[in-house]
Amino acid sequence: MVDIPDARQALGDNAARQLANATKTVPQLSAITPRWLVHLLQWVPVEAGIYRLNKVKNANDIRVACKQRDESELPQTFVDYDDPAREYFLNAVTTILDVHTRVSDLYSRPHDQIREQLRLTIEIIKERQEDQLINNSEYGLLASADAAQRISTLSGAPTPDDFDELIARVWKEPGFFLTHPLGIAAFGRECTRRGVPPPTVNLFGSPFITWRGIPLIPSDKVPIVDGKTKVLLIRTGEKRQGVVGLFQPGLVGEQSPCLSVRFMGINRNAISSYLISLYCSLAVLTEDALAVLDNVEIDKYHDYKDAYR
Repeated sequence: MVDIPDARQALGDNAARQLANATKTVPQLSAITPRWLVHLLQWVPVEAGIYRLNKVKNANDIRVACKQRDESELPQTFVDYDDPAREYFLNAVTTILDVHTRVSDLYSRPHDQIREQLRLTIEIIKERQEDQLINNSEYGLLASADAAQRISTLSGAPTPDDFDELIARVWKEPGFFLTHPLGIAAFGRECTRRGVPPPTVNLFGSPFITWRGIPLIPSDKVPIVDGKTKVLLIRTGEKRQGVVGLFQPGLVGEQSPCLSVRFMGINRNAISSYLISLYCSLAVLTEDALAVLDNVEIDKYHDYKDAYR
């Protein structure tokens, strides 16, 4: 049998790649979201991790009178406060990151291993922060909504009528709706069916659909249970007596507001450890700063007949 010589006349790609440097990305993490809620809240610094919310006991007890032409006796009054006032304590989201010194010493080019490990861990902690702001059983938005501020959908799917009802409950300078992305999609379908497609507005460089000029903010932390989710309408800010985020400034090892990273040392197994802590909470200053639409069905679709003229 005659040997057939190699027909190639130049170095092949596979062999050449052995001498080439590949362009490497930093680790990509699909769990990262924009976390719009954290950006939209006003954040209030607290001392000693405590925020005391003082409220007027009964506004109807404050008596005033329009000045009369006669010399009738003026009412006497005072403003009483709730006793005791509710106190909010900062909640901690923490973890310890371990990195072997051999890994950080040998494999930190072109991307620093410690920096990337910290970055990814911090991203997950911040995702958990937004989840707690919505779902925490003590201070989360869903747990803090007053019973009188909770309504149910009229027909299951979220309609413009349902959203108008929320606005009627948070009518004093409402800030934004908050719901799961699938909730926004369901609302969009109902608007399309009625021929009232909602306009959009640009915030933070991204488009958001609106209703009555109020943006719909998506968050995948708003729960979906049995095909149903919730829609929240929120007023924010201390001056508006709305919803505020709480944080403690000046933490040891502070990397950003609420967030601290502290080096814990290297153990006898040559593993370096870093304590990552995030401290935050949330307070609803008045009952009418927050309303919730319950039983929002996200799996209803409309079948349109083909009709042409």
